[in-house]
Amino acid sequence: MNDDEALRLDSQLCFAIVTAARNVVSIYRPVLEPLGLTHPQYLVMLALWERAPQSLSELAAELSVEPATLSPTIKRLESQGRVARRRRAEDERVLEITLTEEGVRLREQALSVPRQIMARVGLTAADIAALRDGLAPFAQRLPADAVPG
Repeated sequence: MNDDEALRLDSQLCFAIVTAARNVVSIYRPVLEPLGLTHPQYLVMLALWERAPQSLSELAAELSVEPATLSPTIKRLESQGRVARRRRAEDERVLEITLTEEGVRLREQALSVPRQIMARVGLTAADIAALRDGLAPFAQRLPADAVPG
């Protein structure tokens, strides 16, 4: 790649990833709408369906977001009756997030989401796994000392 090509917008990995991320959220929106979920809410529910309860900080770390960013999403899910927040008995400083019965039931409806997404984008499960695995180096949180300052 020559110098001129190296600085073309369409040559930039960062631009391709940011554009793809916006498009992915747009693709998910009509699939999640009948479930009453936004994309961030869907990610929270996926994490809780894997393991609940989780502390707010554990959940934030798993989703690679700050707890303060996650709190409004948790509050909306709580107002919808899908999760409950409570203080951990052994350490009241820890806010624990757990699924309600409604949240557990929602999982059954969500089972169709991956199939619907594959159909919308025309990819197989193997295609999506390969794409996801190819993004792994960029999806991992970097330690603070690894980020050039």
